[in-house]
Amino acid sequence: MLWDIDQTLIEVGPTTRNAYAAAFRKVAGRELERTWRFDGRTELAAATEVLGGHGLDPATGLLDRFLETLVVEYETRAEELAATGRVLPGAADALAAVGAMASQSVLTGNLYRLAVLKMTVFGLADHVDFRVGAYGDDAYERTDLPAFAVARAAEHFGVRHTGTEVAIIGDTYRDIAAGRAIGARTIGVATGYTGADALRAAGADVVLPDLSDTGALLSALTHPR
Repeated sequence: MLWDIDQTLIEVGPTTRNAYAAAFRKVAGRELERTWRFDGRTELAAATEVLGGHGLDPATGLLDRFLETLVVEYETRAEELAATGRVLPGAADALAAVGAMASQSVLTGNLYRLAVLKMTVFGLADHVDFRVGAYGDDAYERTDLPAFAVARAAEHFGVRHTGTEVAIIGDTYRDIAAGRAIGARTIGVATGYTGADALRAAGADVVLPDLSDTGALLSALTHPR
């Protein structure tokens, strides 16, 4: 089981905007002017677009410096993150229930260090095995991330999971596309910017309004439509 983090398990409040603005200011020497929405993109893709949208060339080493500075800015805002963000309804119970029946990790657009930070801040880190996840510094395209998670699981568990042995759950069409790229079962959760109808149109096997009904989630995992 591979979970998206933002808008699936947690809401981060204003911390993302604040951390990006501060990191950009430190690296570029000017204010962040363009707005953006992640929509399930990887951090590599989002940061590249932010820099390019301001006329800056990511290939000059600026991208690496921006991402490293971004991590530091998030780390200094851990208390802000905890105070202004929240665990979404049912997320903790869902993680506990799924963890009792399957190995689970994250498949997220977040950089590895940010994924660990966010899950730790909100008390969710003990539910997942970060060794076998896939992260926003693994690849530019989200559809390339599942291959990293599958390979890591094979390395650590000695079993290569394929097809519907893998389940991916998330709130955007990019989560669904990532699952479909490897033939995984896909569960959409309409707790983000993408509505239930759009998640179904993207090909989700099951769409849930949120994670508050643990039974419905477990049913979606064991009896996918």
